[in-house]
Parts: sequence; C-alpha cells; structure tokens
Amino acid sequence: MRFCDNHPGIINWASESLRIPYINPFTGKQTFYVPDFVIMYQNPQGQKTTEVIEIKPRGQARLEEARSQQQKAAVVLNMAKWEACKAWCRKHGAVFRVVTEEDIYNRMGQKKK
Repeated sequence: MRFCDNHPGIINWASESLRIPYINPFTGKQTFYVPDFVIMYQNPQGQKTTEVIEIKPRGQARLEEARSQQQKAAVVLNMAKWEACKAWCRKHGAVFRVVTEEDIYNRMGQKKK
C-alpha cells in the first residue's frame, strides 16, 4: 500500500471500495463481491488505466492447484465472483487481474519452488 501511496504513476487507489453483485453458485442467491484493490495509474506513455485486483493464494485461484474439496469449492465460488467482476470491468473500461503468491514472488526476483 505504501507503493501505491508513493508511486508517481498512481493517480488514486482504494482497498475494498467496490461492491459487485453476483450469484452464489452454491446457494443461487445474489450477494456481493468486494475485490481487494482498485488502482488507477498512468503508464509512461501517458495512458490512464484502472485495474481491479484480487489477491488470492494459488490454491483458491486455480482449480488445478486446489488440493482439498474445501479449496475446490473456494475456486468455484471465486470464479463466479470473478466473472461478475470481469463484466463490471468491461462495462466501466477497467482491467481485472488476480494476483497470487507466485506473481508476487516472481516480481520480487525469486524463483518458483
């Protein structure tokens, strides 16, 4: 979050500021998904981009990484949330991205184990 506060290219950012409606695939009821971050930044070419970012462990982000039934259920639920978020992003000209520990560690120059 300090990075967001201090980076000159970041115009604004917020944590857990959106509520996106989606249908829970297990209950069939409408509920809300609250993504972790919304970041608006300007790239070196001067283009403004808004990204909606979710941070999740790999085991809750990819079905092939889920080891337990509980993790598999979490992935299915997350997929429903993320589909609703992708639709919201298309409508509002934003980009959606899921970040896992693999993404974070690779950005920090560490190798995958």
